[in-house]
Amino acid sequence: MKKYSFVFLITTFSLISNLLRAQEERLPFFNEKGTVFIQTNELNEMADTIAKLDHRIDDIVWSRIVYRIIDLRDKQNFQLYFPTRPNDEYKSLFRVMLDGISSKGKKPLTAYMRSEREIKPLFLDEFVLKGQSLSNVFAFSDDSTEVQVNPEKNIVQFDSLSNQSKVDNTYYKDYVKNQYKFLIQEIIFFDKHTSRVYSKIMAIAPLYGASPYNKEKVDSWKYFQQSILCWFVFDDLRPYLAKQYVIPNGNETQRLTYDEFFTQKLYSSYILGDANMLNKMLLQYVQDPDKIRKEQKRIETEILNAEQDLWEY
Repeated sequence: MKKYSFVFLITTFSLISNLLRAQEERLPFFNEKGTVFIQTNELNEMADTIAKLDHRIDDIVWSRIVYRIIDLRDKQNFQLYFPTRPNDEYKSLFRVMLDGISSKGKKPLTAYMRSEREIKPLFLDEFVLKGQSLSNVFAFSDDSTEVQVNPEKNIVQFDSLSNQSKVDNTYYKDYVKNQYKFLIQEIIFFDKHTSRVYSKIMAIAPLYGASPYNKEKVDSWKYFQQSILCWFVFDDLRPYLAKQYVIPNGNETQRLTYDEFFTQKLYSSYILGDANMLNKMLLQYVQDPDKIRKEQKRIETEILNAEQDLWEY
């Protein structure tokens, strides 16, 4: 009897010790000064533990590539746009990208130039943006009649001595007023092994609505194509997204990273077009807004029907 009592005491003591240790390790809600203490700094370890699901090529029986626009003026996407000027706690999605390409101490995020012939991103070595070419992509002009772009106003500055890029905040706030859209390349596919449809963002590009290179009177499609600043491989961007929290929306204790925001598809978007035999987006052959919406609905319906047709009854 004494033996069992001794074992019970040891077990109880161990449980109490573990409970007290867990309470000590748990972060308090208020700090020593009485203000809210919430973890908002970079989560360095999370970037190495990003969940990825590998699909075998033999299991993919159907897939379709679509291009979507994420409009930051949509209320559902406000968390991607704010804050317009970064602080110690939060950054906008665009600022995360800029900090990624100007990252120090490790390999910077690679940016790829847009193709002049098509919208499809080309992740080739000759399309990699470096040095002054990368800086010129993020040119800022406050004069609609200005033809020559002033490199000193670029929000990404390149230092030839250190061979590094950095973000210049002088014109940053004025620049982001016209950076309110993103273009994503998404693939939707059916995996027969799990018998379900998946979607994955393969590439993302920031769009700039008032680029100095878009001052000419051009057609809507050419204007849109020129508004693409550069392309990023989304999987290359994910480690940076996983280290930065999204600004809360109505709940200050909400802890949600940009990577979780995209993984849970908390953003809204609309279809620009899909990969087709003609290699044309909607704006290239449709101009009427009602017809564009009709074409968007057609593509959405075809994707939905394709999933249903894969099943046999």
